[in-house]
Amino acid sequence: MNWVLPSELDRVDQHRSSTEWVGNLWRSEDARLLKIDKDARFTTNETGDQLRMTRPFVEFDSQRHILLGLLDGSPVFVVEALTEGPVHSLREVGHQLTDVERDIASAAAAITNWHRSEPRCGRCGNPSTVINGGFSRYCSADEVQFFPRTDPAVIVAVVDDWDRLLLAGQTNWPNRRVSVLAGFVEAGESMEQAIHREIAEEVDVALSEVRYFGSQPWPFPRSLMVGFAARAKTTEIAVDGHEIEFADWFTRDRVRAELASGELSLPGKASIASRLIDAWLEGQLDL
Repeated sequence: MNWVLPSELDRVDQHRSSTEWVGNLWRSEDARLLKIDKDARFTTNETGDQLRMTRPFVEFDSQRHILLGLLDGSPVFVVEALTEGPVHSLREVGHQLTDVERDIASAAAAITNWHRSEPRCGRCGNPSTVINGGFSRYCSADEVQFFPRTDPAVIVAVVDDWDRLLLAGQTNWPNRRVSVLAGFVEAGESMEQAIHREIAEEVDVALSEVRYFGSQPWPFPRSLMVGFAARAKTTEIAVDGHEIEFADWFTRDRVRAELASGELSLPGKASIASRLIDAWLEGQLDL
């Protein structure tokens, strides 16, 4: 089991409905503001291993300034704005950030993308208003409140009876880049059902046991990656040719040798895919 501690970022759900309370936080001496652009790139220091947050210097705007939460009692806000200085995406530098800074960057990317992409009421099409410190919107015409949607996706490390790992490359990836398999949960599916369907669709492999590994918010655009380990019941591979171009069973020695020679590349260290593969490489994948 992959245990993860609770986030240090307190989202203060019980207080954020008060615009006055949120505005007072904005004006507090210890308030910090993260800027993020429309491509989900945020400001960092020169080396990209620390978020660069500044004091808010303008008047509070409840429609633009989003309260992410409190960190050690200090408020943290985000605004979508043009950024100055070094900017990076979570894909690029997530592995260098601390756990809490990854939480801040993930929340910032997901919530600003939601406001940008869904500014209108989903029922009547009228513009909606930002409320709850930025974590919901309200349509006065329909008198309905909307919340950010999170799309669940499963990501699965499949091993066979010889402890080989199934790795695959997508058709749009650079040559010899591989990862474990993943896919979105469809309407009416459980996560376990999605796992069996996705693996069967993409590589035609049947599974037996499936066990939970861990999860990761992945704000591209607003996903939750839920990781599993699974045992293969069959080992013959037939790729779909549309999404998956290449797939094979890998031993640990093969992975290490092909990584060293440059024949193979793996997911970035900020991803749960990397955590799944590392757990298998270290013999710690619980099945």
